[in-house]
Amino acid sequence: MTDQLFLTNAYAQQAPAQITEHTSDGGLVLNQSVFYATGGGQPGDIGSLSWSDGAGDHHLPITNTVKGEASRIVLIPADSQPLPAVGQEVVQTLDWERRFGHMRVHTALHLLSVVIPLPVSGGSIGSEKGRLDFNMPEAPEDKQALEDALNALIARDLEVSERWITEDELDANPELVKTMSVAPPRGNGRIRLVRIGSAEEQIDLQPCGGTHVRSTAEIGAIRLGKVEKKGKQNRRVYLHLDG
Repeated sequence: MTDQLFLTNAYAQQAPAQITEHTSDGGLVLNQSVFYATGGGQPGDIGSLSWSDGAGDHHLPITNTVKGEASRIVLIPADSQPLPAVGQEVVQTLDWERRFGHMRVHTALHLLSVVIPLPVSGGSIGSEKGRLDFNMPEAPEDKQALEDALNALIARDLEVSERWITEDELDANPELVKTMSVAPPRGNGRIRLVRIGSAEEQIDLQPCGGTHVRSTAEIGAIRLGKVEKKGKQNRRVYLHLDG
């Protein structure tokens, strides 16, 4: 099992770690990871590992991060590069600009599900844009009004926080789950909820295993892009970071 440092501090850009395993297909498992593994529509992180040994100093690009078995996080190294040995102490460094873009877009998409309060059937997160698929038979009548409402929420500088509930509590409150296509991460008896706003004035609360900004103001201005028809009952809505 890999200790998921990004869950407790999404702003950690660098951390020490120890190599615990080489996978059969050339991946690397660490005892703890600041790298987020692909899941929930959010891409896996990229970055690098660095270390020193008897052969000198090494710098290894990491091209992707994926989920392995038994809660392992697997870093995918660049091809044809020397790998650190099992037991080697390394320093892991994120491509922070890309990750922070994912965090901004991810939180903005949670807010998009607030201004469009319809069931979500899919989604995707990029570093500059993202999209949600809604059960929306008809296109929005006033896309500009939705964009204005979204930017107004962002400008309120709302706190983004987390809390944990049991799987039984989630089962007793199924309305918390907005995304029908992605099941909340389960397996250890606890479910992580991401809240936007305060307990007294809650704007959004939903299960999520991804990374988010601490405050909506960090998202910055957004603009809504095209709305695509994806079947009889579905519309795909894009949003873009506007700077």
